Amino acid sequence: MALHADIDARAMFLRACALDVETIKPGNVSVTSAGHGMHAAQFIASANAAAMGLFAPHARVGQRILDAVRATLNAVRCNTNLGIVLLCAPLCAALEHVSTDAHDWPHATRAALSALDIDDARLAYEAIALANPGGLGDAPEQNVHAPPTVDLRTAMTLAADRDSIALQYANGFADVFDMAQRIEPSNETQAMFDTFLTFLCTWPDSHIVRKHGAAMAQSVTQEALNYLPRAQNIPSPELMQWDAALKARGINPGTSADLSVATLFVALVMHQTRRMNKKWHGTC
Repeated sequence: MALHADIDARAMFLRACALDVETIKPGNVSVTSAGHGMHAAQFIASANAAAMGLFAPHARVGQRILDAVRATLNAVRCNTNLGIVLLCAPLCAALEHVSTDAHDWPHATRAALSALDIDDARLAYEAIALANPGGLGDAPEQNVHAPPTVDLRTAMTLAADRDSIALQYANGFADVFDMAQRIEPSNETQAMFDTFLTFLCTWPDSHIVRKHGAAMAQSVTQEALNYLPRAQNIPSPELMQWDAALKARGINPGTSADLSVATLFVALVMHQTRRMNKKWHGTC
């Protein structure tokens, strides 16, 4: 049984992407703080461009990734959302097999990941090469600049120890779903910030590792841990100072932001399904 038509998952995706820039997250682009040669309007345009590919009915995961990346590059001429696309493509594919209360979305996502094949890998590799993410480097196995020889999930699993997005493919998006189920999105901006800070505190940001090295990424994680006790006070002068300091050094915790968008997307859909189920059963 498919997700109920009254639940607009595409709108929830676009809302999560909007929250990404509406929320001040240190080192990330926001509506009040551009950075890294990008500004908030590009991220909103990217989300709208990518949504058509991500939510294409019955499309394979690799095709969703490639179409979304192509649409993004056509819209803004730079890589603003590759990580978001890589995370959300399997989630969107799985939604076509989710019941009205979304309780089986994790199971459907694991099934979508298990169904990935070498063609998905080929399409995803093409998308990643087109986006040309900063600090990509040369992977020791399954380099995206060469044709894949394994399916996409296997390729991601090979990178899981050095990339938090790849880790989600390996573990069935366990971190995203676990975090989403703990979110109460009544205050969406606070939920986005808390999610971002939690991911940044949990492990060194993969994007920072690729561009600046593990030591720098670990130092930013320590800064996040130091800020955690004051996380309810946003936006604050201290938060803005941290944001400016990271941008001055060219440091962007982009992977933590990408994981946060995917998590808020899941949380918003789940929250909406719970509300709809209460309405259908006359309990609201």
